[in-house]
Amino acid sequence: MTSRPSRGALPRRRLLALAVAAGVALSPALVAATSLTGQALPDLSAPATRGGGPVAYPSTTWLTEPTPDPTDAALRLGLAPYHDLSRRINALQATSDRVSAEVLATTAGGREVVMVTLTAPESPAQTRLQQVMRDRIVDQPAQAAGDRELARSYKVPVFVNANIHGNEWEGTDAALRFVEEWATSQDPSVQGALASMRIHLVISMNPDGRVTNSRQNTAGFDLNRDLVTASQPEVVGVRDALIRTQPTLMIDLHGYVNGTLVEPTTPPHGENYEYDLFVKHALPNALGVEEAILELGLGESDGVRPPQVPLRDWAEGWDDWPPIFTPQYAALHGAVSHTIEVPLRVNNRSYNLPQGKLRRLAATNTDIAHAAITATVGYAVEHRSELVADQIEIFRRGRSGERQTPVEQGLFGVIGPEDVYLTDYPRAFVIPIGSSQRSAPAAARLVDHLVANDVEVSRLTRPAILGGTPYPLGTYVVDLHQAKRGMANTILGVGTDISSRVDATYDISGWSHALLWGADVVSVPEGQRVRFFGESVAAAAASGTMPPSSTGWTLRMDDPADVRATGHLLAAGVALEWLDDGSVLVPAEARPAAAAVVADEGVVLAAAPPGAGGTSLTAPVVVGVSAGPEERWALQELGLTVEALSTSALNDGLDLSDLDALYVSSGLVWRDLDEDAQAELQAFVADGGGIVAHGAAGVALNEALGLLDVSTVRGRGDANGVVAVENSDGPLTAGAPAHTFVYSPLWFTELGPEVLVDQRYAADPLVSGHWRPSPQGGDGPESAAGQALVISGTSAETGSRAVLMGSEPLFRAHPKGQYATVARALVWSSLSD
Repeated sequence: MTSRPSRGALPRRRLLALAVAAGVALSPALVAATSLTGQALPDLSAPATRGGGPVAYPSTTWLTEPTPDPTDAALRLGLAPYHDLSRRINALQATSDRVSAEVLATTAGGREVVMVTLTAPESPAQTRLQQVMRDRIVDQPAQAAGDRELARSYKVPVFVNANIHGNEWEGTDAALRFVEEWATSQDPSVQGALASMRIHLVISMNPDGRVTNSRQNTAGFDLNRDLVTASQPEVVGVRDALIRTQPTLMIDLHGYVNGTLVEPTTPPHGENYEYDLFVKHALPNALGVEEAILELGLGESDGVRPPQVPLRDWAEGWDDWPPIFTPQYAALHGAVSHTIEVPLRVNNRSYNLPQGKLRRLAATNTDIAHAAITATVGYAVEHRSELVADQIEIFRRGRSGERQTPVEQGLFGVIGPEDVYLTDYPRAFVIPIGSSQRSAPAAARLVDHLVANDVEVSRLTRPAILGGTPYPLGTYVVDLHQAKRGMANTILGVGTDISSRVDATYDISGWSHALLWGADVVSVPEGQRVRFFGESVAAAAASGTMPPSSTGWTLRMDDPADVRATGHLLAAGVALEWLDDGSVLVPAEARPAAAAVVADEGVVLAAAPPGAGGTSLTAPVVVGVSAGPEERWALQELGLTVEALSTSALNDGLDLSDLDALYVSSGLVWRDLDEDAQAELQAFVADGGGIVAHGAAGVALNEALGLLDVSTVRGRGDANGVVAVENSDGPLTAGAPAHTFVYSPLWFTELGPEVLVDQRYAADPLVSGHWRPSPQGGDGPESAAGQALVISGTSAETGSRAVLMGSEPLFRAHPKGQYATVARALVWSSLSD
């Protein structure tokens, strides 16, 4: 068995001395923990653990004060422009000993995501002691639950997130106002609150979008769909801050729903939460926020309707099922969390309202957001003991492996059987290595992702038998008897098919990094004995291997790392060969370059069989891309050379002759192309250019160009989830993962003689998600069973190659295991005769 990595042994005498210096008394349980549990307490003179952070409060970080930008979109609303945020925060740091700032991330636009912390001053020893208690809540919750001194001295954390959607501005201004008020207030209640809590406020999570009047960040991502995957720097920064600060209570400020929407949500509720402990505080806090908003005295004359609480007021349609949203993600780390949507729309078309009216609306929204912050902090002050105790209980249940407790039906007069969502946790997950692992780079990436999300992972130091299967040393094990079991199961579990439980969900309903990231993961059922010798993992071990070989090596394109490695080799001038199974042949004379990609990308090379050979590859594939920003981002993550393609670009005379293949999923509409643009596309295909396409735009382009003779069937527009598939042994999908992701799924029928089926839906396709047939029928998962999902073919006339996909292989940076399938399709299609 293993424990967390040691944070530095601390003699009890040293602990007592530092506690006295900090002015904090220690309970016997806290002192005894050094000898009774085997969990070494950290050196209180060292920097804080769990991702770093200030070593004392206040902690001054002088923020960059950028040149004023008169085009900042917030200015028209009378709100704080980005360039003013750092000036105001710096002024507060200079004048108040309650204000600390830190930079969580730097955006692609070069702007800073800043978190401000409000708390009473702390010495380094006091700050370190707070970290000791915070770690004990997670690592030793059974002992923390009985520690009266922890209950008395622990400063309860509250987290406020603002402006995650760039053109939902007012949360930023409300947070700044709150900081400015509390930084200097002489109100004894404020001073008392700051002595017993820390309030962490992310002032603007999406400063690029704030400046440019965009919901998305510079890369085109909706950051509030990225939390469980964390592909964007802003999300990584806030994710790490949530883990490090470990809030008991959290709100995320948005717009615009009238009247103000205050979660908790309608069902379905996330099955990996301890929902009974969550809703115990979530609904009362929501009612407190509602009361604070009503006390502002706003009404119909202001355009403001009364607040609404979805759990109380709606049947369904605003759920907390997926972990992609910031509050729902925070709940997996023990927070009672809410989305709050202020009421008066000032973005999109409303941004063009007369400026005076626009500013009145924005000021009202700011007042409402400020009331929500103040009420939430007030709830934390009033209920700090219960919040801490219930967070400890969440982690205690996880470490002891207890079953979830169903939420009490009839609670608050709103909880019914429709609100009960539970899961059966496995005993453990195993991530194999060696020949039992499909993709070593995928497994390493998955392990690193687990660790980044504060999931405890062990590496076997001795062979072990787990779930009846023997595993060698070096195998990764995730024991579900851990505090963050909900987070672990969210990432590694297969999820649930909830199609029968609700008619519709707000966003995606299926996800699974274990099934969609391309690594093999084995579940060990509850009830199985799990005993092993292992060490805690801070990062995955190097995954690359390269055996001696005089015949060269083969590199299977099974993972984004393999695709990047292929591109690096081609860029280095290595002449590769494309083989019929979708792998590439690396010549023996390229040993130095091959060794470099093994080290850099962690890829696995196999000795090539004598006489192996295929089609020559001499340069990286150049791809014209007409797709959404998330798909473009994914293709660039693969290391592909990407050129922008669109209807307008073609109409402006874009020359396609330097491109090898096109990837089309949106933004290219045949009927909107002029004659010259249509002729350019036809000439590209006639010259043997490859086409890879999916979705409605891809199907339409295929029909317009007469590429593949097929018909299509489309599922319900909101249907989505993880589906099981069967792969062919051809070059596109040989060895591909057995699962993919669909949204508005489609499949192909009436296939012409030139069409090959590379991937089919399995006999029982939907593994997790929400996919109901429409009223007319014929488009549910039972109709898709066994149907073609990925098809390919070669034109007899031109020799050009085309691939059509009915899945979403590049969806939101999530199904990384399918990225290589897209890359293989692009390479294969570029090899047209």
